[in-house]
Amino acid sequence: MNYQTYEAHIDLKPLVSCYWTLEVPKQSEPQKQRIVPDGCIEMAFILGDDIKRYTSENEFILQPRAMVLGQTIEPFYIEPTGFVNTFAVRFYPYGFANFVSEPIKNLVNKETPVKQLFGIETADGLEQKIFKAENTAQRISIIENFLLNRLNSEKTINSIVKNTVDALLSTNGSTSITSIFKDNPSRRRQLERNFRKQIGVSPKQLGKVIRLQTALKMLLDQKSKNLTDIAYKSEYFDQAHFIKDFRDFTGINPKEFLAHESLALSALFYK
Repeated sequence: MNYQTYEAHIDLKPLVSCYWTLEVPKQSEPQKQRIVPDGCIEMAFILGDDIKRYTSENEFILQPRAMVLGQTIEPFYIEPTGFVNTFAVRFYPYGFANFVSEPIKNLVNKETPVKQLFGIETADGLEQKIFKAENTAQRISIIENFLLNRLNSEKTINSIVKNTVDALLSTNGSTSITSIFKDNPSRRRQLERNFRKQIGVSPKQLGKVIRLQTALKMLLDQKSKNLTDIAYKSEYFDQAHFIKDFRDFTGINPKEFLAHESLALSALFYK
């Protein structure tokens, strides 16, 4: 696997985490890969062969060649049909809402074709430019021009939502929403509404995903093989709480995670 990340334009950095590319040679016996929630929204372009997204154990759909992957709050499986070559934009949790009029909550747990979000004419033009580009540098230039043209202003980021996301990120997801609004509890309901509108999930769900990321990175870095130690360092109440959240978001327990073949791709993104 060849996974690379690239920094966003300075005017997009408040909204775009990075651009990334992934190339994987065709496998004689392709393996299903379990994708674990990461708290971000991504716009992806499949430049290689088709990729299956399983909707049940044996049923699947082919992912759109140009799509937006909304917030995911449960794991899912994908499987390449041949050579993998993907170019994608990873947005911060509050970032993508600044480029579309579609409610972000409508994108949760699924892939939405770019055409559905930006219109057929606009999307066709963008897709053709991305697919015909000669290299990653050209694709980054194309997508940045597209995003900058659509961006109204950084001020469109809802300050309540952004401050909450920043608090969750800075504490690895352990900050409680109650503590954020301890001086003004009435604003919590407003936050919940705006959060779902701009991010697609609740603050509590996003906090869980961010906290799980911390634990996953510790597992992959092998800084500690003791689950109790990882649980407390990741700000879980106890090991049982950690294991429950881990199973909810990955479908397996932490001890199975490292050795599980289907998680090779997710592990790559977290390292």
